Amino acid sequence: MDAGELTVLKADIRAQMTMIEATLNRLKERSRGEWGDDLARMESVAYQIHNLYNAVEDLLELVAAFFENHMTDPSRRHTELLRRMTYEIPGVRPALLSEDSFLLLNSLRGFRHFFRHAYSIPLERDLLQINLQKAFRLYPQLTQDVEHFLQQLTAQSGEGLDAGR
Repeated sequence: MDAGELTVLKADIRAQMTMIEATLNRLKERSRGEWGDDLARMESVAYQIHNLYNAVEDLLELVAAFFENHMTDPSRRHTELLRRMTYEIPGVRPALLSEDSFLLLNSLRGFRHFFRHAYSIPLERDLLQINLQKAFRLYPQLTQDVEHFLQQLTAQSGEGLDAGR
């Protein structure tokens, strides 16, 4: 793997993690306090959960594109991308996601699908709360996974530990 390309990939990953963190911060801000029956606020929280999942999926697509992991079945693209990022491809790349991150993301993927396509179904506070808690649990786990991934890339490429940062 070319050292320059790896440095760019690391920078892209860190930039995407910054966007994920910013989305999480908006989610925290919008979900603070009691919601009562404020449907607009609940929809705002749901929208930020949707955005958080999309930002993470963009990270996964960035890694997949770099390592030529193209998806073969467009109808299962989102699920396949998630699953593929949980395993190492020997000689190509280490795993990006832990099983814990996969499970949280797969659940958030389902919520995102519901949010995008359930136009006439009211948003349930309990479902929203469950997914909000999953979103909050995801970020520290994802951060740990990404740091581990970057460390493994560094080790595999023979770079020094501070290269690309």
